[in-house]
Amino acid sequence: MSHPASSTPRKAPRKRSPELVYQLHVSLEELRPLIWRRLWVPDTLTLVKLDRVIQTAMGWTNSHLHEFEIDGARYTMLPDEYDDIDPPGLPERGWKIGDLLLDHVERFTHLYDFGDGWKHEVVIEARLEPDEEHNTWPLCLAGANACPPEDVGGVGGYMEFLHAMRDPRHEEHRAMWRWAGGPFDPRGFDVNAVNRALARLR
Repeated sequence: MSHPASSTPRKAPRKRSPELVYQLHVSLEELRPLIWRRLWVPDTLTLVKLDRVIQTAMGWTNSHLHEFEIDGARYTMLPDEYDDIDPPGLPERGWKIGDLLLDHVERFTHLYDFGDGWKHEVVIEARLEPDEEHNTWPLCLAGANACPPEDVGGVGGYMEFLHAMRDPRHEEHRAMWRWAGGPFDPRGFDVNAVNRALARLR
């Protein structure tokens, strides 16, 4: 579905302080048990920075291309290279999320790594009042389960990877162990480590 020109959001002047804080629930589609994170992000955050926040919270390493789809429009890193896709991509740079996550927007998607195809569903759980001492910077409140390794081959490749890692008799066990750098805990999640990493983005 194309994005009507009349409803295309306009970039607002630069804000000095947030007017809203979004509580976002980010989860990876097609995987169970669910891999998810709950985040607070201010409406002054740029779309480029939101990508880095999502990647950092999930556990990705910013090694691949990404795009957002919000309210029927695609926001991409390389919009001109995908002219045949409907809706056509808009350049993500310059947008603040407060300009895009309007009152009627309840969810959007974030695609990371066009090869492996990791699609995140992002649900806006709440729109909160900002408090400069409490919630006006990116924070991870909670989450569950580890992010798949980079370049593992998408959902199918990740399932094969886990099977090989769990079974020492599997013919690929040693190769996967070496590739992963040692043991891999699919249930591993550390909210403190995530917030330390998010603090470095600031």
